[in-house]
Amino acid sequence: MNRHTGLEWANVQAKLEAMPQKLWSLDEMETTGGEPDVVARDENTGEYFFYDCAAESPKGRRSVCYDHAALESRKEYKPENSAVGMAAEMGIEILTEEQYRELQTLGKFDLKTSSWVQTPANIRKLGGAVFCDRRYDTVFFYHNGAESYYAARGFRGSLRV
Repeated sequence: MNRHTGLEWANVQAKLEAMPQKLWSLDEMETTGGEPDVVARDENTGEYFFYDCAAESPKGRRSVCYDHAALESRKEYKPENSAVGMAAEMGIEILTEEQYRELQTLGKFDLKTSSWVQTPANIRKLGGAVFCDRRYDTVFFYHNGAESYYAARGFRGSLRV
């Protein structure tokens, strides 16, 4: 309940029922291990935000490079997909650094894993991508080659409803 203080479930449910495609995306988040939860409401638009709230980066979304260009650049040992590609297929967005830091105010996430976050165009243009995790009770923001992938790195998503 601490993740959605002040939000009325009946209002969230009404929004979801009016947008069945969003239910499909939430199911995809759940199926891949994300444990989606409603975490905020945009007072200007009335939209609700769901984030992946699994303790660690979702299991079904790990071992992926950052985006399609990074995937195509790998000559050997290509992962099955990319974070950006999977997010698009699921109808969600990868968390921004700001959203990731907001999530970390709701609990302690990624103590053993890390999660790709949306990468600024200037960094991506140079071949890099960025990710975050939580170690030593601190949220860290790092860089890596976009084509890299690790068993303990996935991505967290957000969904606007």
